[in-house]
Amino acid sequence: MRSDVAIEMVDLGRRFVRKTGRGIHRTRVSLEAVDTISLTVDRGEIVGWLGPNGAGKSTTIKMCTGILVPTRGTVRVVGLDPVRQRRELAARIGVVFGQRSQLWWDLPLTDSFELLHRIHRTSRLEYQRRVDELTELLELGPQLDVPVRQLSLGQRMRGELVAALLHGPELLFLDEPTIGLDVVSKHAMHQALLDLRSNHGVTIVLTTHDLGDVRKLCDRVTVIDHGRIALSTDLEGLLARAGSRRTLVVTFDELIDPQKPAFGVRGAEQLSFAGTQLTVGVDLSLTTIPLVLEELTRLGTIADLAVEERDIETVVRDLYRDTAAAAAGQVPAGPNTIGPNDGA
Repeated sequence: MRSDVAIEMVDLGRRFVRKTGRGIHRTRVSLEAVDTISLTVDRGEIVGWLGPNGAGKSTTIKMCTGILVPTRGTVRVVGLDPVRQRRELAARIGVVFGQRSQLWWDLPLTDSFELLHRIHRTSRLEYQRRVDELTELLELGPQLDVPVRQLSLGQRMRGELVAALLHGPELLFLDEPTIGLDVVSKHAMHQALLDLRSNHGVTIVLTTHDLGDVRKLCDRVTVIDHGRIALSTDLEGLLARAGSRRTLVVTFDELIDPQKPAFGVRGAEQLSFAGTQLTVGVDLSLTTIPLVLEELTRLGTIADLAVEERDIETVVRDLYRDTAAAAAGQVPAGPNTIGPNDGA
C-alpha cells in the first residue's frame, strides 16, 4: 500500500445470510450487501459515498473500521488490517455515525470529552488544546457544561464530531453526519471539516443523502448501488453525466389547450404542463433548441423562456434510477446508463 493512500479496497465483499420461513420449512437466503468493490482514497481527500438506502455504503464503512469482517477481498486503512489491527486502527481514525452516540446521555459534554481523553490516553496538554480549538471552531463553548440529553440535535452532532477528533485521527469516517441538522449547525460542521482537511491534512470519507454536503465538501464522489461501484469521479465528472440534456421552461401569454403539448420533435419530451407553463426536456444530441422552439410557437405566443442545466440533485437521482433499471434488466447498459463496474 502506497504511503499516500489512506484506504485501499481490492475486490472487497460482504455477504449476509438470513433465515426465512418457519419450523422445518426455514431456508437460508444469501444477500450480497457489498459485491467486489475496488477503490482507493488518497490521503487528504474528502470523498463522498453516495447511494440509495441499502446500497452498501454503511456496510463498507463498517468493514473499513473493523466492525464487520469481509467475506471476500481485502481492505487496508492507513496501512493497517482493520480486523487484525483494530486497536491500533482505532487510535488513528475517528468515526461519527449519525444514529449512534459516543457521548454519555446524562453527563455534560465536557465530562464525556474527559472520559474519551482517558480512554484514548492522550496527553493532558494535547487534549486541552484540541478541546479548545474544536469547541471554538464548532461554536460549542456555551454548551460544554450542558448534559447531552438537553442539547439540540445540531449541538449534539457537533459534540459527536469533537468527540471523534479528540485523539487527533488522520482519517475520519462520517455516516450521515448532517441528517436532520438546521442550516446553522450544517454550516458549522461544513466549515470545521474543511478546516480539518486544509489545516491538519485529515482524510474524510462521508456517506450522505444531502447533496449540499457533496457540493460544499467533496473532491470526489463514489456512487454505490446494489453493493457495487456505479461511478467514481470528481464533481465535474458527475455533472458531465448530464451530457447534452437541457430543460426548457416555456411560459405562454395565455392558457393553451391541454391536448396540444404532445408535440413530435425527436429528442424532446414534455415533462410537465400547467396552465400557461410547459416544461420540456431536450437532448441536444438529437435536436436543437431553436427547432424545439419553432415547434412550441405552434402552441401559442411565448411570453418567457428559461433554459436550465441539470443540477447535481437531478443527475444523482437519474443515476439511482438508471442503475436500478439496468439491474432489473429493464434497459440496456449504454451511454446514459451506468454499468456495474463503471469507475471501479
